Amino acid sequence: MNLLILYWSQTGNTEKMAQIIKEECESKGSKVEMVFSDDYKNYDIDNFDVIAFGCPAMGDEELEDTSFEPMFSDLENTLSDKKIALFGSYEWNNGEWMDLWKERCSKNNLNVIDTVICYDTPDENSTADIKKFADNLLK
Repeated sequence: MNLLILYWSQTGNTEKMAQIIKEECESKGSKVEMVFSDDYKNYDIDNFDVIAFGCPAMGDEELEDTSFEPMFSDLENTLSDKKIALFGSYEWNNGEWMDLWKERCSKNNLNVIDTVICYDTPDENSTADIKKFADNLLK
């Protein structure tokens, strides 16, 4: 399986999540490319079986708006035949941004196969959840 992880991280927590996903999928034989949203350069998404998007909650329960949101918006209309997954970290509220993000994807007929959120830095419990998420990407 070929997986593309496109993510944005300010404090490093979402990047740590991306790294856990990458390592878990690679340990099961998958080919994984992990790309920070600022470095995204029109990857040929047809080469990937699954695309995992990672972005922490920002502002008032929203996606980061200067790098990640524009990239995701540009790709959104090209993802209808792709399996996608969503992940990210948060440090306040209850993770509502993920519900809003998943709802947005649903309204745009995107195939979201799984989501995972993590409060602050991944700990033992959230790392187990992230690894389970990664395993679900391989199905």
